[in-house]
Amino acid sequence: MEGEIKSADPVYAENIAAGIGLRIGPKTDLRLLRLADAPNGRVPHNSPERDSNHSKGRTVESIFYLGATLRVEGGALFLASVALYGANGGGWLLFVVLLLAPDLSMLGYLAGVRTGAAVYNVFHAYPLPAALALYGVFTSGGVALSLALIWLAHIGVDRMVGYGLKYPTDFKDTHLNRV
Repeated sequence: MEGEIKSADPVYAENIAAGIGLRIGPKTDLRLLRLADAPNGRVPHNSPERDSNHSKGRTVESIFYLGATLRVEGGALFLASVALYGANGGGWLLFVVLLLAPDLSMLGYLAGVRTGAAVYNVFHAYPLPAALALYGVFTSGGVALSLALIWLAHIGVDRMVGYGLKYPTDFKDTHLNRV
């Protein structure tokens, strides 16, 4: 059947079902969930199973593997940023104080979900801190490079613990999962 989620492990199936908004009853066959059963017949934008034509052949295990890979990637970014920050001679007090600074972008949600998601994503995507890092490297700007590495470390931690870029539907809808 098209759009099925197949798994031999009911715990994985329950987690995926919860992630795409399916309600599980006591008689639900957790080995075979249909995406068409999602609320309003729609799967959230952040679901890896959003497009049933694209999802053919995907298993619950492959979806979790992808999520785990993205978390490991975030951890690698965090460790690399911290190591480079230390090698650059940055002050650790500055690192601790500014590590959560990008989360101030959540204040954008005071203007609404769409605006909040856009502002949050600008400060939680790689291009701006990468550009700042390049500027710091090519101009010998130690402060710019230090700020960029702190910023990248923050993004790495977020990805490592499962916080991703936001969709304009709800603060909890991210490209990694629903938090």
